[in-house]
Amino acid sequence: MSLIDKTLEILEDCIKNNTYIEVETEKIELKDLSNGIDWTELYTSACAFLNSNGGNIIIGINEKNKKYKFSKGFNYDNENKLKEIGKQFTDKLGNKKDLSIYFPEYEIRDFLGGKVAVIYIEKLPEDEKFIYFNKFAYKRKLTGDHKLTVDEIKAQDELKQELINTQELSIVPNTSIDLINIEKLNEYIVQLNLGKKVETLKADLNSAIPFLNRKGFVRDNSPTLLGMLVCGDYVEDYIQGKCEVDCYVEIKNKIAEDKQIYRENIIDLIQKSVNFVFRNTKVGIISEKGGTALPEYPEDLVREIVNNALAHRDYKSTRFIIIEIRPNESLMIQNPGSFQEKQRLHLDTEQGKIRRIIPIQHARNPKLTDLLKSFNRWEGKGKGLASLTDACLDNLIDLPYYIIKEDEIKLYVPKGKVYDDKMETWLKCYSGYLSKKYGRDLNEEEKIILSYFFKSENLNRLDRYTILLTSDNNHKNIIFNLEEKGLLIKNNESPEIYPIYLVDRVLTKTDYSDELKDLFKSDYDLLPEKYKNVLNAIYQHSKFGIQDEVISANSIGNYIYFLDNKSIDDSKKFENFKRTIRTIFNRLEEKQFIIRKNGVKPNFDINSKYLNSNDLFTA
Repeated sequence: MSLIDKTLEILEDCIKNNTYIEVETEKIELKDLSNGIDWTELYTSACAFLNSNGGNIIIGINEKNKKYKFSKGFNYDNENKLKEIGKQFTDKLGNKKDLSIYFPEYEIRDFLGGKVAVIYIEKLPEDEKFIYFNKFAYKRKLTGDHKLTVDEIKAQDELKQELINTQELSIVPNTSIDLINIEKLNEYIVQLNLGKKVETLKADLNSAIPFLNRKGFVRDNSPTLLGMLVCGDYVEDYIQGKCEVDCYVEIKNKIAEDKQIYRENIIDLIQKSVNFVFRNTKVGIISEKGGTALPEYPEDLVREIVNNALAHRDYKSTRFIIIEIRPNESLMIQNPGSFQEKQRLHLDTEQGKIRRIIPIQHARNPKLTDLLKSFNRWEGKGKGLASLTDACLDNLIDLPYYIIKEDEIKLYVPKGKVYDDKMETWLKCYSGYLSKKYGRDLNEEEKIILSYFFKSENLNRLDRYTILLTSDNNHKNIIFNLEEKGLLIKNNESPEIYPIYLVDRVLTKTDYSDELKDLFKSDYDLLPEKYKNVLNAIYQHSKFGIQDEVISANSIGNYIYFLDNKSIDDSKKFENFKRTIRTIFNRLEEKQFIIRKNGVKPNFDINSKYLNSNDLFTA
């Protein structure tokens, strides 16, 4: 007789004979829920079972004051709720988790002329604990559900990290030591010996066994995941997606132009993936140094991010890595895994969303990363994130960002520069304000830093994570100087050791409609949206630009265009846009919304003496 059968038999007998035998244990919980309204207690118990050793919940029987009561039983109208129980939980950060696989089945059984529902719950693997419900983690202890303590959670986090670090040393099922390829092993040893001989080449498998065990390539006479990745034969048959990178060139509204699927040992996998990126991205020529080749993405950076994707991926997952190239747009690398909690800043503050990645050194697979040093495939200096920020501060790429989903990271490296035409136009609009506040004109490095922070705020608003820029990864103390002058400010909820900087709020304000309404009264509301945008831009330049700045249809057209575009990709489209702006200028001048500063040159300003008109834009 099963545990559930025996429990229901005891309950039936107790109810019929008005007796009481306790049935709730570390594995059994009773819930009434006959009203079908509040399932909070059930979700709490389910959370406790998940975080402990699994268990069973019987719905429809009331237990109070050591007396069982069965009246309405389980309400069939709530059956759909049974199917959704696994979706009620989150991780520590509040991210939703679908744990339906740990609720393998439920049963609705006949019981004393009515029905009861039985939910079966499996325990979570140790490297997935703990799970949360309503911001708390629970455990099952004796017959009750209890909140886990801070110390218990901390201890589990440490255990989880240890388990993650041993994934690379796990034995690959259904393999034998004969799958270790001696030639591939000797290739590794040759690299290991560069500069200083530390190991002899191996003549055969038998002589290699002590070395294989010492390096973690073999355990209990069977290959580990690390061993198969480095020197195993038929890797695609035994570790599937863990040795696979799928590469695509994606063009909008078209089938992928180029697609390659690589399944190799890790060194060949890295090299072929990097070569795919080089083959499918552009190389330009610059005039300096007699015509130097300038790749679309810096070669060293491409190698670094591909290497890091393979070195730091979650090898518990069988999902493969994806590299996606969008011509003239971005390079994307998606890999299984996640950032540690201590690496993520996820805050919703009065000053806006903060989504930053702290550049802390962390090797998810320490033996693999150490091995890749021998092949010059990983520097071992925690430079993965630093390489991205360095490339940004050198203005070689646009601001990279991460989209983080459950157990998956997507890194996007946009084509272009962080300080591009769009940012140049933005800062030029505020050139007078900046010069007055800073005491001089900004140099290019300072403009790059401000552009980095400005774009970070905009991406964070869209829940895209950017790399936290601090004085530590800015070698010339520009951040300190900008903060001292008030062009950068610390967020009110900024952690003490990882300050979060925001751009001066004057520089982020884009809407001056209230000010323009005060001046133009009801006539402003009658203007088409494009006309309002032009007036808004003229107002910004007039208020914050340099004193002798020429405000013309040309300069304002450039400014508005770059609000939505990083560069001029279509010259015809750009000229048509500028022609529209010139027409708007003419109409605004005709109706005296704007006036010429000197009465002659095309140098305009807002008409501060505007008088309302009743025939606005009439023929």
